[in-house]
Amino acid sequence: VQLQAFGGGLVQAGGSLRLSCAVSGLTFGNSAIAWFRQAPGTEREFVAAITWNGEDTDYADSMKGRFTISRDNARKMGYLQMNSLKPEDTAVYYCAASPYYRAGADYTTYFYWGQGTRVTVSS
Repeated sequence: VQLQAFGGGLVQAGGSLRLSCAVSGLTFGNSAIAWFRQAPGTEREFVAAITWNGEDTDYADSMKGRFTISRDNARKMGYLQMNSLKPEDTAVYYCAASPYYRAGADYTTYFYWGQGTRVTVSS
């Protein structure tokens, strides 16, 4: 199983980025996916999750209304649209996939992880 996250970069505060996650080697259509992030010196933090069919989503409180998670099962892709970015959103963002239809914010239920893509938001 491989997950490859990309789309990170440098953006000014208030700007937007769209992260993508390409998944292979997994029955993607049966798997919940999520995004987590980790800033230097901090714990891994839940960002957003989406169920296997895309019908249900979950967000960390600080991301609600700014971030949108989505997926394209036909293309085996996950996405994270990030708007109104703030300097505190600076982190490495990881996509993760679970063998379960629904997995939520518990990182232990995600068995497969990508390598991360760095997002830097300047003030």
